Amino acid sequence: MKYYVSTAFLDTHEVIEIAKAADDLGYHGMGIPDHVINLETLKTPYPYTKDGKRRWEAFTDWPDPWVMIGAIALVTTRLHFVTTVYLPAMRDPYSAAKSIGTAAYLANGRLELGIGVGWCEEEFTLMGQRFDRRGRRTDEMLDLMKALWQPGWTEFKGEFYSAPRLEMEPTPPHIPVYVGGLSDIALRRAARNDGWIGDLITTDRAIERVDRLREMRAERGLSMDDFTILTPLTDAFTPEHYERAEAGGINGIITMSRGTMTAGSASAERTCQVGNKRESKRRLVYKIISQERLVET
Repeated sequence: MKYYVSTAFLDTHEVIEIAKAADDLGYHGMGIPDHVINLETLKTPYPYTKDGKRRWEAFTDWPDPWVMIGAIALVTTRLHFVTTVYLPAMRDPYSAAKSIGTAAYLANGRLELGIGVGWCEEEFTLMGQRFDRRGRRTDEMLDLMKALWQPGWTEFKGEFYSAPRLEMEPTPPHIPVYVGGLSDIALRRAARNDGWIGDLITTDRAIERVDRLREMRAERGLSMDDFTILTPLTDAFTPEHYERAEAGGINGIITMSRGTMTAGSASAERTCQVGNKRESKRRLVYKIISQERLVET
């Protein structure tokens, strides 16, 4: 089992220290979420809560994932980074390929691209991109970006995007692609790629998705070997819970650090004093996330 610590809703300044501590503790990776802006009013309901309300408060930090990954890649040695999830169809493919490829190059093979098709129509509109057919555009963008990440000259001609003979440097290491989402369409897209990223979900429901992915992969003549199943689990808290998840085919867990519960209102450095001495931020953050590591990674 591989364990990732999520940076969702954390103060941006604290992510660097959490990354260093996670690297020291033996976590496999960090999950980096993505939104460009947060609109005050939305007509589009948030699809992952019962009431359609967003999980975060106004003015929550949403740092650019590629700038963030570039920064934390240079202060860690083994930690991997996965976007949870990035929306290619909300961008132009060339700028996206350049940012992702550069971050992957700086991370020296430790980047895992988690993508989705998006849910917020208003954010797409503000970014100047069409919301309809975003799934087909996402598929084509992935094909184009993979071509741009190859060494040498390349050309591309698709339904939505075309590229004359060109090259893009630096050439990054291989970038595995994981697809987020709970729908059957999202699972089919994941089955065509390198992995699946779930949302907050029970272990039983996650294992059901694994079984469905196994069927879809088999239909394409593909096995589950080297296929990543990465998800947060709402009902997994003990080693036995994680052992059951692993037996069900889940090989990656996204955890929330305890820092998430304090970082929105007060920085980690200000949340604890020992005697009359304030702990260093690095030492405190180390304690915060080490409390979450219930089993050896």
